[in-house]
Amino acid sequence: MDRQVNAVGSGKLVRIGGASGFWGDSRLGPEQLVRHGAIDYLVFDYLAELTMSILAGARMKKPDEGYATDFVTVALRSVLKEAIEQRIRIVSNAGGVNPKGCAAAVQALANELGVQVRVAVVEGDDVLPLADAMRQEGAVDVSNGEPLPRRLVTANAYLGALPIARALEAGADIVITGRCVDSAVTLGVLMHEFAWTPDDFDRLAAGSLAGHIIECGCQATGGLHTDWERVPDWADIGYPIVECCEDGSFVVTKPPGTGGLVTPGTLGEQLLYEIGDPANYLLPDLTCDFRAVHLEQVGQHRVRVTGARGRPPTNTYKVSATAHAGFKVSGQLTIVGIDAAGKAKRTGEALLERGLRLLREHGFEHFIATRIELLGTESAYGPHARTLPTREVVLRLTVTHAERRALEMFSREFAAPGTSWSPGTTGAGGRPSVSPVLRQVAWLIPKEQVTPNMTIDGTTTMVASPPVRPQAAPEPLASAALALPDGPRKTVPLVKIALGRSGDKGDTSNIGLIARHPALLPVLHEQVTPERVKAYLGHLVQGQVQRYELPGIHAINLVCEQALGGGGMASLRNDSLGKGMAQMLLDMPVQVPESLLQQLPA
Repeated sequence: MDRQVNAVGSGKLVRIGGASGFWGDSRLGPEQLVRHGAIDYLVFDYLAELTMSILAGARMKKPDEGYATDFVTVALRSVLKEAIEQRIRIVSNAGGVNPKGCAAAVQALANELGVQVRVAVVEGDDVLPLADAMRQEGAVDVSNGEPLPRRLVTANAYLGALPIARALEAGADIVITGRCVDSAVTLGVLMHEFAWTPDDFDRLAAGSLAGHIIECGCQATGGLHTDWERVPDWADIGYPIVECCEDGSFVVTKPPGTGGLVTPGTLGEQLLYEIGDPANYLLPDLTCDFRAVHLEQVGQHRVRVTGARGRPPTNTYKVSATAHAGFKVSGQLTIVGIDAAGKAKRTGEALLERGLRLLREHGFEHFIATRIELLGTESAYGPHARTLPTREVVLRLTVTHAERRALEMFSREFAAPGTSWSPGTTGAGGRPSVSPVLRQVAWLIPKEQVTPNMTIDGTTTMVASPPVRPQAAPEPLASAALALPDGPRKTVPLVKIALGRSGDKGDTSNIGLIARHPALLPVLHEQVTPERVKAYLGHLVQGQVQRYELPGIHAINLVCEQALGGGGMASLRNDSLGKGMAQMLLDMPVQVPESLLQQLPA
């Protein structure tokens, strides 16, 4: 495919399509981007923190698994031949905890389809053999300061983009990695295409931001958008494309004729997604500063992104690990009729009472944890739940225990309510299965103890990290005037003046808010304080709340610690990933000068 010319300047333009935001995303992405996107590269991100836990569990059952099988059996099977014919190169972290197994499956598929490909594998992220030594040296979980668990299942360092760039330089058509940071699959492409050096930190920051924006698929093109009703054609929503220039600027768009929406609002929500401190977004290759990023609409479904800054990285890699933490069973029943919520609550309590009796009678210890949720009654809202005259409730009961046999015995009791207790009990769906609980753990490991490597055509090359340069503090930003106009105020829900997006990092929930108009940013500063957010979400957030500023997109980012009941597979909550927390916060009342409300579009 011939390289395109930059529509807003001159020189080479590299078009990269983001085909997947997680393991289980639609097959629409790769098909749409290959057939209609006019792209040069197709990148896939599969490895959410929860996904690594799932893949670790799969490898525990079958040692030859542990990678995102859909990448091979669905995504590549549908587009591999067309992609190679168009000279579209592919980069994916689908390797999970078994990148060589994934690469072998890709090669087998290519042979079956009669396609000639060179497949490269990036490894070196598996640091499980080093865990015991690091525990003895005093390494602790960065989220809570506790010693590392002794029973680890996996431990993988978040690698960067340089090994991917080296694989592309070696001529790989397809690059398969294990655990790397999500944005690295895009940054590695750009480092290769534009010959960016490892110390060109501003451009690396821009490339990382491009990767961050497309790493979650349609979240950049209107998926999960606060103003969801304005997003057209969900069924054919377009997957994101970044058109990248050598100076690091880029335009975000989507394939022509597809659904979705690309605006500063949709991209701003994704920019904020799970970034923590925007002045110190730590990646293996650099430290990013996104506070001054600017988003400009330059055409229909086209937004130009500039302003990312970069500084040297730290001298450590973050390790994402999983530790065995017992077993879990979660079952659901639907309760219909008068006082459905009361009947559902009593049903859950009766199941727990019976379960505890069975445990005692058979010599088992107590449950580690239990949770009853009444879905349909706003139980997740805690004290902010509204009384609803609902006549249909889903009881969700989740318990954990140290022994699988105890939960297998208890799970048999989930069918009993169908004839034993509440009228209107239905929707059992069979006996719930018992699954292992893999708790997420994270710590830091010195870079000199990790050696990424790249293998292509049977030859393995070590890819050493560049020499570590001294850390630099982020530059202070000029303070903007935050005064609010005098005059009468009106109490409105926060959603009236802000867009919101939330997500998870282990047990931490990240809630980003963007003022709907720059003049409304002072309202967020005055009204959405860490103290008030902590109080409003206190039924969920057990730790502290920190607030960070992004004046470039008139936004704030709220980082809520100990907010997800352990997070991931360890959480008993229905919303274990915090996807609903921004939606809850957007209901919080705020007092806004009426003169500012008049500036909002109708």
